[in-house]
Amino acid sequence: MKLDIFGKQEMEVVRHNGEWLAFYCGNEGKKRKAQGVIIPESLSEREVVDYIDDLFHEWATPDKSSVKVISEV
Repeated sequence: MKLDIFGKQEMEVVRHNGEWLAFYCGNEGKKRKAQGVIIPESLSEREVVDYIDDLFHEWATPDKSSVKVISEV
């Protein structure tokens, strides 16, 4: 799934071999591994969105107050 993190960054999160992998999305369609973002394997897709919201909560603003799912990958 592709996420909009408080309007500051887009992130793609995919399930691969039983684990969640997170990638930052660039403007040119390139992506890079989100080093330091470790998502517990046991989380469901919905829980992943809440987890990312919690990890990056300091980026929240009054008009961008939550992480949004942009698309399912």
